Amino acid sequence: MTSTEAPISEPPPVPPAYARRLNVVAALVPLTIGVVAGIMSWNLGVGTLPAPGPGMWPLLVSVAMVVASAVLVLQSRPRGDEERFTKDVVVVAIAAASLLGYAFLFELVGFEVPTVALLVLWLKGLGRESWRLTAVVSIAATAALYLLFITALGVSLPHIIAL
Repeated sequence: MTSTEAPISEPPPVPPAYARRLNVVAALVPLTIGVVAGIMSWNLGVGTLPAPGPGMWPLLVSVAMVVASAVLVLQSRPRGDEERFTKDVVVVAIAAASLLGYAFLFELVGFEVPTVALLVLWLKGLGRESWRLTAVVSIAATAALYLLFITALGVSLPHIIAL
């Protein structure tokens, strides 16, 4: 280190009680998602092992999420490497909420508009990329996904563009 460089300061350590709460919250989020997804999977119809219904695999994944999250809740003791919640948590919350909005809009208006909008939000809004890069990547990625899933694979997705 030269004399002009400032030493890098370490953030203050997280108190053990706060660290435990952070670990519990971090484990309860996927646990809650797993429970909700499990209920929704069950409502789709599970079927039987020889004749699985549409909810069979989502239910199995949901159960795995719940079990793994429950183990994390039980083992949520402080480990010493926890970080405090900062304003960066808002970025993660916006990204997660935008996926919910994407899923809602996907069914409502089709594949293309929500996909471009999500990529613009993530690249320009959250990633602070240039408008040029945002426009090129958003449109090119949406076009590539369209060509892959709708044209090449023949997947039936709601979409507004008919080629």
